[in-house]
Amino acid sequence: MTFSRRRRNPRRLVGEAEARRFTSLAATSILLLALSLPACNSFPAVDLSPSYEPSQFVVPASWHGSSPFVEAKPSDGELRQDWWKLFNDPVLDKLEAQALTANPDLQAAAERFVQSRDVMMKARSQYLPRVGLGFDATDNRQSFHRLFRAPDSPLEESSVAGGGIASWEPDFWSTLRNATRVEVYRAEERAADFGLARLSLQAELAANYFALRGLDAQNAIYTQSIALYTQSLELVNAQFIGQIASALDVARVESLLFSTETRRAQIQGQRQVLEQAIAILLNLAPAAFRIAPVDDLKMAAFTIPQTLPSTLLERRPDIAAMERRMAQANRTIGIARAAFYPNVSFRLGGGFEDEAFSLFSLANSFWSYGSGVSLPLFQGGYRRAQLQQSWSAYRETEDRYRSTVLNAFREVENNLSLTNRLTFAANRQDAAVGATLKTQDLTMELYQGGLASSLELIYAQVAMLTARIESVQIKAELLRTSVALIRSLGGGWNRGQLPTDEEIQPFGTFQYVNLDKPPSVRGIDVNAENNRVHNDLTKPAIR
Repeated sequence: MTFSRRRRNPRRLVGEAEARRFTSLAATSILLLALSLPACNSFPAVDLSPSYEPSQFVVPASWHGSSPFVEAKPSDGELRQDWWKLFNDPVLDKLEAQALTANPDLQAAAERFVQSRDVMMKARSQYLPRVGLGFDATDNRQSFHRLFRAPDSPLEESSVAGGGIASWEPDFWSTLRNATRVEVYRAEERAADFGLARLSLQAELAANYFALRGLDAQNAIYTQSIALYTQSLELVNAQFIGQIASALDVARVESLLFSTETRRAQIQGQRQVLEQAIAILLNLAPAAFRIAPVDDLKMAAFTIPQTLPSTLLERRPDIAAMERRMAQANRTIGIARAAFYPNVSFRLGGGFEDEAFSLFSLANSFWSYGSGVSLPLFQGGYRRAQLQQSWSAYRETEDRYRSTVLNAFREVENNLSLTNRLTFAANRQDAAVGATLKTQDLTMELYQGGLASSLELIYAQVAMLTARIESVQIKAELLRTSVALIRSLGGGWNRGQLPTDEEIQPFGTFQYVNLDKPPSVRGIDVNAENNRVHNDLTKPAIR
């Protein structure tokens, strides 16, 4: 309801009957407006949206692949939301907590959810009554020699007016309601997007961390090998001085030593890049962040509950987000259909007007009320095209929903197969390391006894180094793949973490306090009080 003014030159005197009529009308209008606010949601209306049911898929009863990390029999237990603790690594636990607290991309995803809740309120306000007040005062003087001036018109004229206007669209065809539901579903989609952003952040951090630890282990192996090759070079040099070894033997050992130092330098560079990437995920400048290196790659033995294919749709935030988008497209069809039906609106206005400031007198009152009905008869096929487009858009979301589901199944099957094969490969590679170590030790003894050439010793040392590096690489890949498996299974997320339709509303219709930020919903919160709390890029959020 917005206030407007109305100018009336002649003052009209009203009688006692008219005064009673105006008073009654004003009281009735105020009462109707007060009652219509809670009642407008339940106003009789026809919903023209098609009946909506999420697509149902026929899926296999079990997974084709298998993994040593997944229990053989399906379990009703759900994966923990803090799934990274399965790896039993305190450093990783601390990094994950830091990222969830301060990562700017995750905070931005939470803000997008907050914005979508407010957009829903904007859409919802369209089918509530609108009431407004206004006041206006004017003082005008026209020229005595104005062209076409009436002889008896006054030269000066003043007016003071105050009044109001109310309007309401009853939304018979649920156009405004469906527009609101679209925004409700979009807000739920943003909540699912937040869940996906959080899971992606957790998985990316864990994968980077295990890749870094794999490089740490490789660096330690290269360092040990360089020390061994240095000793070998000293031995060969001594033999060369004693004319037992040739210059060719010295050159071979030098080549092995220098090439190994080269690979170690490359590994150290890759580690620095990964460490810097982790720093960014933690909201820290790379120069202010460091992870202490370790010599061994720590493996974890754990099991996670197996998710049945039929329940995967409830445990993936990307699938839930796509389903909510399909629900939005369904409501858009109802909006397009409503354009073929008449649009009805009501309006009520009134107030007081006077030549001076003696406004509040029944003699100075004015009022008006009315309604309007509109129905476009010919628009050149615009409404039909809009309806066909909305149906096509809905079918597109169905196709994309099916594609998202298929991609989820592909990711799970890939990671089940990879973790299974990589576990076998890691075990066999450990056996290969043992065999090459034995070969290297025996060759060294033979070489020292003059029964083996330097070339045979170098071959044995290279084989040993290669076997150890490949073992670490396989194990690091196994750890990263296990993270990817947990992520593909939803990482402990489930559809119950989405807010309900009722939880989307950020504030009450008549709420005018505590509006700095909406209350958190299902753990999605923002730093409205101080969004710059993490602007110190050298200070960890968690110590």
